[in-house]
This record gives sequence, C-alpha cells and structure tokens, in this order.
Amino acid sequence: MKDPKYHIYLTNEERSEILKSLIDLKNEMIVQGKYTDVLDEIIVKLYKSQKKNKKVIYI
Repeated sequence: MKDPKYHIYLTNEERSEILKSLIDLKNEMIVQGKYTDVLDEIIVKLYKSQKKNKKVIYI
C-alpha cells in the first residue's frame, strides 16, 4: 500500500523561514561531522516546489 502524500500551503515568508532554518540546521550538522544527505534532499524539494497563488477569503 502506498504512503499517503501530504500537501502544505505556505506563504512566501513562511517558505523562506523554513529554508533558512533548514540551511542553519545543515550547517550545524556539518560542524558536528554528521551526514546531511537527507537535509539536502528536503532543501532541494522545497526550493523546487511549485508556487501557487491561492486567494484566501476571511469571514
């Protein structure tokens, strides 16, 4: 059985904050001498993810 896919919708600010945090975590792991392969994949996926404009209506 396939694992379900999850989608999250982020604003540009949220997306950039997450990227900054992941890059900071990667730098910390490099200093500690740990592997960063998984983080690299996540950063690339987030960077290449589609940017969709959604209209939000507040009630």
